Amino acid sequence: MTLASNDTQPLALMSGPARLKDLLSAGALVAAPGAPDCLTARMIAQAGFPAVYMTGLGATAVRIGQPDLGLLTQTEMANHARSMVRAVPLPVIADADTGYGGPLNVRRTVEEYVQAGVAAMHLEDQESPKRCGQLAGVRLVPVRDAELRISAAVSARQQAGSDMLIIGRTDALQTEGLEAALNRARRYRDLGADLAFVDGVKTRKEVEGIARGLEGPKVVSLVDGTDAASLSRAELMEMGFQIALYAVTTLFAAGAAIREALAHLARAGTSDGLAGQMTYAEFCDAVDLSRFQRFAHEHEAS
Repeated sequence: MTLASNDTQPLALMSGPARLKDLLSAGALVAAPGAPDCLTARMIAQAGFPAVYMTGLGATAVRIGQPDLGLLTQTEMANHARSMVRAVPLPVIADADTGYGGPLNVRRTVEEYVQAGVAAMHLEDQESPKRCGQLAGVRLVPVRDAELRISAAVSARQQAGSDMLIIGRTDALQTEGLEAALNRARRYRDLGADLAFVDGVKTRKEVEGIARGLEGPKVVSLVDGTDAASLSRAELMEMGFQIALYAVTTLFAAGAAIREALAHLARAGTSDGLAGQMTYAEFCDAVDLSRFQRFAHEHEAS
């Protein structure tokens, strides 16, 4: 698949950040489904989406089978991001949690994500260890501490000579309310974050409030099963959002399919008759088997 940018340079030859900036400059909403793993990321690309979101919740689930409570290390997350960037021709927007420590840890996180080829990373203002923004009990660091995280990330990016986008995320919505969340998001943007991100939205009203109260480029994350998830991409674009993350859609769908397959196998004693399965041929297409086989045949001894 060859996608052309506005200046006709093939996206395959552009860096991840350049590809994402190209998409943003086009003016359409960038819809980025969450990918817990590289296979899902490949299927997102094959479905025609413009970007992939490396979700921390999904990464934690597939790597260690545990909840999103800050259990993965910076190294694990950076390696996960690196593999995903290699797997797909799309810009990868990656969760970087709290930056994994103080200013030097934030700097290293930025450097690792830059080297991995990540297009954009978001840093949040929770205490460490963090937790999923949809869960109760989120604890925030003081605003000044959060600002230092963002300023450290922006400075580290500059020192690395990178154009990777920095997304300033706040989890203040459910703990301190809309106005406090908007204030934090504005302050992160003023420190050099390229986009502002108020996480933890559950209702359409909250999304509308963010759209009205937060000027400039912004991100929204919609979680399946919430009232906010009923918003269409057209509505989000009209509200002024630039990026929409669908963090758990593929993860929840895959989990439901696996559970159903195992229940059928346990009940019937055979996989025969299980509906909705991907065929072996479809799986081979998903992992691009033919391309690997062609390369091997071209370079192996006859």
